[in-house]
Amino acid sequence: MSMKDFFLKKMIKSQAKDVSDEDVDKMLEVFNKNPELFKKIAEEIKMKTDSGKDQMSATFEVMKKYEEELKTLKPNK
Repeated sequence: MSMKDFFLKKMIKSQAKDVSDEDVDKMLEVFNKNPELFKKIAEEIKMKTDSGKDQMSATFEVMKKYEEELKTLKPNK
């Protein structure tokens, strides 16, 4: 596990205490398959929330936009 993954895992665990280590590892695996996509998604969500849209609506809207790309990033079993 890289240092970046270690810190990302710690950050996720601090924000989502009920998420298992196994689920966090799956999230990191998916993120590492296409980090640029997740960066783009985060930037678009931020732009929408900065312009007044609530976080939930902004996230739903952006994730819907990238739904097909996200489907291709399933974690390995």
